[in-house]
Amino acid sequence: MSQGTTSIQNLSPYSTTSKSRLQALYSDISRQKASNPASYQSSIEWWSTALEAIVSSDLQHTQNKLILACNQSLLEQLRIPGVGKPLALGTVVTELQSRKVLIPLTTFLSSPTSIYDPGWLPARIAAYVVGKPLWWALEQIGIVGEDSLLGGSSHAHAKDTSWRGDHVFVPPVERAAEDILRLQEEKAGGIGEQLYDLPSFRKQFGSILQGPDGLMSESDAKVLIRFLERDKRAVITDNGVIKFTQSLAANDARTVTTVDRGIVEMKSAIANMQLQVERLQQRIDELTKQASAALQQKRKDTALNYIRTRQQVSELLAKRLGSLHNLESTLLSIEGAAGDIEVMKSYVSSTATLKAILSHPSLRRDSIDQTMDALAEANADAKDIDEVIRAGHATVDNIDDDVLEDELASILADIANGEVETKLGKVNAPANIPIVQTVTEKIAIST
Repeated sequence: MSQGTTSIQNLSPYSTTSKSRLQALYSDISRQKASNPASYQSSIEWWSTALEAIVSSDLQHTQNKLILACNQSLLEQLRIPGVGKPLALGTVVTELQSRKVLIPLTTFLSSPTSIYDPGWLPARIAAYVVGKPLWWALEQIGIVGEDSLLGGSSHAHAKDTSWRGDHVFVPPVERAAEDILRLQEEKAGGIGEQLYDLPSFRKQFGSILQGPDGLMSESDAKVLIRFLERDKRAVITDNGVIKFTQSLAANDARTVTTVDRGIVEMKSAIANMQLQVERLQQRIDELTKQASAALQQKRKDTALNYIRTRQQVSELLAKRLGSLHNLESTLLSIEGAAGDIEVMKSYVSSTATLKAILSHPSLRRDSIDQTMDALAEANADAKDIDEVIRAGHATVDNIDDDVLEDELASILADIANGEVETKLGKVNAPANIPIVQTVTEKIAIST
């Protein structure tokens, strides 16, 4: 068993799939779409997971982590002893194309329409271009339609190779794009932090795809940049300049300006200078080791030559460090000035907004005075109404207690005489009930 085959079988979902199941998956599954849709759907999902795992691994022997290379090499890598080559691969790729899980690389990069547009499919575009009569004729000979590659069919003939080529795997592209946007949001808000060229973009976000030496492949970078620009509207590009921007930003903010281009050039120059400094420092370290080794071997002249060369390299390093400092200072000045421009734009916008608010008719002096006078009158009316209500309560509540005492004493005197005549009528107290109690109850019932 070859190393490549072992790697494939150790890869999920291969490692959890039985040999008999692999044999079924590797067979021609095209007819299952009509005869056994559930099994067909399950097979397509398994293959989608398997192919994505292959793309994200190093089995393709490329640096690409977002592009599936459907070629003879892939067929050989997928070969498994006792199972053979995947006869279903053409059907799977064609089906995933119809679902926009896989998109041909050239189509992905060149199409001006978002992949999320329902009318983006090449078949629909072709149908519109060639017209219905010609489309019907092509359906009759099997070039397009439900049983064709352009129409999204899974029926792929054994000798058909139209599905081969490089294809962009959309799900990992979507995830990588979200990671890039998250990392970009975490960075400082300076204008220079929003601008890249292709090399700096690959370096800055290379860790997302775990590329070698911290760099993503150039092809992956182009795919992500195109996706971020066309489908996410998160960046704009112009002659190699990549600028992150908001999708709803003003039109002037969604253009690459001369200042933007100058900053990118400055950043590129600084990166090149930093690389030179690193290499010069490495050269000095190397010369130091060589001089030390020569001295240990008692080769004084050779050691002196190394030291002399090291001195020259050190002088050059000092010059490059000075140039690097000047470039970095200049870049900071440019970014500061550009930031000041943005601040002034904010001031202008704020001033215009405040003036627009203050010009509202309701904020004129005569309108304000009229409104305040009306408010004062309303408050005075409310105060008068409140005083009247309080006076009414005082009339009811402030009854003289002396008057009540005199009336009660009169009633008690009548009770002592044996009968009471009030508004309640005449009351005759029973012999066995106190007269005071009888009168009290009568008054309680009346009230």
